[in-house]
Amino acid sequence: MNILNVENVSKSYMSKPVLEGISVGINDDDKIGVVGTNGTGKSTLLAIIAGAVSPDSGQIVAANGLRISYLPQNPVFDPDKTLLENITDRIYAGGDNWDKMGEIKANLSKFGIDDPECNPSILSGGQKKRAALVAAIMTPSDLLILDEPTNHLDSEMIEYLEEFLQHFRGALLMITHDRYFLDEVTNQILEIDKGSAYRYESNYSGFLELKQQRLDYEQAAERKAATLYRKDLAWMLRGARARSTKQKAHIQRFEALRDRQRLEEERQVELSSLPTRMGNKTIILEGISKAYGERVLFSDFSYTFNKLDRIGIIGPNGCGKSTLLKCIVGSVEPDSGFVEIGQTIKIGYFGQENEALDESKRVIDYIKDTAEFIRCAEGLVSASVMCERFLFTPEMQYAPISKLSGGEKRRLYLLRVLMEQPNVIILDEPTNDLDIQTLRILEDYLDSFAGIIITVSHDRYFLDRVVTRIFAFEEGGSLYQSEGGYSDYLVHKKALEEAKAGAGSPAGKAAKAPVEDAAPKGKYRAPREKTKLSYKEQQEYDNIESEIEALEEKSADLESQIAEAATDYPRLMALSKEKEEVDALIEQKMDRYVELQEMVDSFSNC
Repeated sequence: MNILNVENVSKSYMSKPVLEGISVGINDDDKIGVVGTNGTGKSTLLAIIAGAVSPDSGQIVAANGLRISYLPQNPVFDPDKTLLENITDRIYAGGDNWDKMGEIKANLSKFGIDDPECNPSILSGGQKKRAALVAAIMTPSDLLILDEPTNHLDSEMIEYLEEFLQHFRGALLMITHDRYFLDEVTNQILEIDKGSAYRYESNYSGFLELKQQRLDYEQAAERKAATLYRKDLAWMLRGARARSTKQKAHIQRFEALRDRQRLEEERQVELSSLPTRMGNKTIILEGISKAYGERVLFSDFSYTFNKLDRIGIIGPNGCGKSTLLKCIVGSVEPDSGFVEIGQTIKIGYFGQENEALDESKRVIDYIKDTAEFIRCAEGLVSASVMCERFLFTPEMQYAPISKLSGGEKRRLYLLRVLMEQPNVIILDEPTNDLDIQTLRILEDYLDSFAGIIITVSHDRYFLDRVVTRIFAFEEGGSLYQSEGGYSDYLVHKKALEEAKAGAGSPAGKAAKAPVEDAAPKGKYRAPREKTKLSYKEQQEYDNIESEIEALEEKSADLESQIAEAATDYPRLMALSKEKEEVDALIEQKMDRYVELQEMVDSFSNC
């Protein structure tokens, strides 16, 4: 059922058209991912649909009583209220009359906000975004609009949000550059390109194929039009006589072809540079540790980087990933140990937050401050040409930085880092605010980069695409090393956890114990076929249903206590943790019950 229509909407900023005659319909079961290069108007479109921005022309027609919940790109909070008051104001404004205080606090904790009574002014940009995300997903809505929800989320938070949106009963309109996330959550892609909108009935993987089909069709149509135009031009030059209706129609076709809007080649970010030569001595981390008070980030970590290392660093928010990078670049001193940098090492550091940009400075001057020219594979290339390769047109180059969108500023910052021609690239959350097109070209560039790459990222696709070794932060400040990308890390981690669980279980211990009736060496004894449960298994089978029922009652009781403890935050957290442990035990018991029941069924069939 249709719930909202965008009808012929246009919007310009400072005489620059951003959206031109956009028309889109949204149904109640649509899960739409919005993609496009930075500065094409994606966030503007979402803000218009949410009612936060007015279009220059056109209108939004919504169904009666439609409830919309909106997460903006840069959320703003009332500094005269606590964070919790800000969030509850938004949720209850959505028409929810139930007391959700306990759930709000639990969700804030899940997204890394441990003090809901704080003033929002003390929060970082990432914390504000996560708090606003909690408000958005908890606000009752028929249409959920999310602008970059995965920015500033760690892997566990992303997986939680992914599961929530997969089960969300309503329409979803979302901007994200996380390609795995798009694949798992969306069923349609809306591409904003040169002011127009193109819709694809597919997730991101299918969109890539369908978009290429569209481009191939458009290019074929353009070639046909160009051929007709050349023929008609030759006919006109021979001297057309407008004496008949047929000749008049021919002239009109020529004029239409002459005045047609030419198909523009899709511009892409082009990255090509030669890194500075690297000697034998690279970067050596020797026993480095860092703690803030009693909170240990990492302890006694040692590693010597190889010349072509591709390292991905992962872990929950606040664990110390960015601090480790800052220790490497020298902006933070470790508490113990040392960092040694080879004399030929030149580091390019792309921080999580853009460096302080002088908004009044022109784009080209900001790049020229680093280098007038850069040596590329094809020779010396000027700063202006490099700007064009990064999608900054000549007009944009001579405009102040203040006119750029957030994503365009991020792209400009990346260009400046690469203009330094480093032989070590350190990237802290590079996928935040960079559009997918830029990310794809950056990934291609990193493939051929003849130097060391160190990146902190929660973007699973980016890690799988770029890195060959993972360092994962674990409790107590240790780092677990895994070979391969992020998907390989998950496989290794699961195998390690299963091995640990097996070693500690009765079955695991039994497997390690010597078998008293083992066959003599050099001989083989066929295993005896099992026809019934063992004594212990039978006892376990007889009692397991009542154990599950008792655990389920305990879980329900804890849920009631959580609702009553809404104002007692320490007790709330303790109860929430206990309930998670009980629920995990229920799931474990259920798995064992199924296993035992399958054994009983197999015996009855013998």
